[in-house]
Amino acid sequence: MSIDPLTLLRPRRKITGLSAVLLPFTEAGPIDWAGFDRHLTRTAEAGLTPAVNMDTGYVNLLANDERNAVLDRTRSVLGGGKFVAGAYVGDQPDAAFNPEAYIPEIVAIQQRGGTPVIFQSFGLVAQGDVVSRYATLAKHCDQFIAFELGSMFAPFGKIYDLETYSSLMSLKACLGAKHSSLNRSLEWERLVLRDNQRPDFKVFTGNDLAIDMVMYGSDYLLGLSSFAPDLFARRDAWWETGDPRFYELNDLLQYLGFLAFRPPVPAYKHSAAQFLKLRGWLNSDTPHPRALRRPESDVEILRDIVQRLE
Repeated sequence: MSIDPLTLLRPRRKITGLSAVLLPFTEAGPIDWAGFDRHLTRTAEAGLTPAVNMDTGYVNLLANDERNAVLDRTRSVLGGGKFVAGAYVGDQPDAAFNPEAYIPEIVAIQQRGGTPVIFQSFGLVAQGDVVSRYATLAKHCDQFIAFELGSMFAPFGKIYDLETYSSLMSLKACLGAKHSSLNRSLEWERLVLRDNQRPDFKVFTGNDLAIDMVMYGSDYLLGLSSFAPDLFARRDAWWETGDPRFYELNDLLQYLGFLAFRPPVPAYKHSAAQFLKLRGWLNSDTPHPRALRRPESDVEILRDIVQRLE
């Protein structure tokens, strides 16, 4: 598909921002629930929709009771406010699709007032009719968000072909899909398809290395926005009003993204904790005990970015 990106530019468009909320930890190891509550509140008050139990929230490293505790606290802190949450199923290569594993996750999210973001798994993306599998899961929820994930992020990740993506848009319960290929061209193709087939469908960019995709019609579900939900909200407002300050702020946030999301990419969550501690928003920059870590030397670079942004 040949696309001229300039034809996709959407100036003064209202951006829908979903922000993956970092799950912080104390130096002693347990979850920093007070820090989580504050960051959740901060995200919602900025005008972004909190996304919990996502990769930024270490969903793949949490036990079932911990994931449910995150959902319970999210419902309590937001007081019925809008949020989305990851429906995650851990399986093995060559596993068959198992809807019975997804259904409790979906139900748990909906019971607490959230919208499920259906993570891929080996079984979900296995050879066969992927869309029919989503249709099976859709019977158990009013709405859901799909999720395409590049294999550089997770071994079970898969980017669908456009025919599959088109069929996915035909599911009315699917209100949108997060796209994490880190490839602008693939995302532009989805935007063209969306505009032609279902204009209300949300293409949520997951490209933390190209956060300006919002200029072309993407919305977002990003881990990078957890570093600065207030500044992402300001950037989005400036795009809607045509304020030229959008560009400089976007450039600084993208500079932060290039640093935080360098290989090994999963260590960005430690970068987020380091950054939030520098902002005075967390007491500790300790990541999950089993998570990858960044070098301490990153702190001074992040401090410089904090000063520039503030």
